[in-house]
Amino acid sequence: MPTTRVATVSAPFDRDLEAGFARIARLIDEAKQRGAQLLALPEAALGGYVSDLGGSASPPPAFAVDGPEIARLAALAGDLVVTAGYCEAAEGRRYNAAVCVTGDGVLGTYRKVHQPLREDATYTAGDGFEAFDTPIGRIGMQICWDKGFPEAARALALDGARVIVSMSAWPVSATNPHPDPARDRWTRRFDLFDRARALENQVVWVASNQFGTFGALRFAANAKIVDPGGEVVAATGQTAAMVVADFDLEADLDAHRAGMNNLRDRRPDLYGALTRPALQPV
Repeated sequence: MPTTRVATVSAPFDRDLEAGFARIARLIDEAKQRGAQLLALPEAALGGYVSDLGGSASPPPAFAVDGPEIARLAALAGDLVVTAGYCEAAEGRRYNAAVCVTGDGVLGTYRKVHQPLREDATYTAGDGFEAFDTPIGRIGMQICWDKGFPEAARALALDGARVIVSMSAWPVSATNPHPDPARDRWTRRFDLFDRARALENQVVWVASNQFGTFGALRFAANAKIVDPGGEVVAATGQTAAMVVADFDLEADLDAHRAGMNNLRDRRPDLYGALTRPALQPV
């Protein structure tokens, strides 16, 4: 297969939807100029995230997946595959959701399953993980705290995803934050999760993140691209920026899986505890 160039960003997004679309248009133009075929935008790129995780924040605007806002995103994408987070309105509920589009329309959707702290005061949880086909190959999507759960990424890899896009509004610690966000414990966890999920599934991991501050939250930034061996090949650091990396999504992954193959060597007959409730109340 030809080389695929993937791009990801650390960028700020808030309630100003028009300013957000203007920023998205600039980022899409930059990604195209840099030769990318995939661009990952952050969680809540359309309309912003909640301003705190205590359950008292006013909710972001909600959009239907077949509404004009997602159609506008698709039109901007053109021949670029774009993933973006937004608040989805469906069945009288709100979901922390992600969509994958090109100029041809919606290729895939996802609703965040794992909800930290009081996020459930704003959003209804999603109920599954499913990979889908795109012009660059089969990919999967997840959102922020999902990366803390190995089963989520494993489900997508087993469904054939060779690229997993993890979109975040991941903050630094709310208690005793480090003066240097790069050394904050929640930034370190963000980075460790990204590397571990790529390595244990032998996939290309594309992590985007919000940048700056919004309400009570200060975001960790450091969007990154991780190869199937768990090595970070490009990262933004604590800046608003875009990074790109090239992969042969067939040959590169096959090479990593040629010897020690984490998917092939599983023993699912021994993993029954994964589907049982925790022994201790949580």
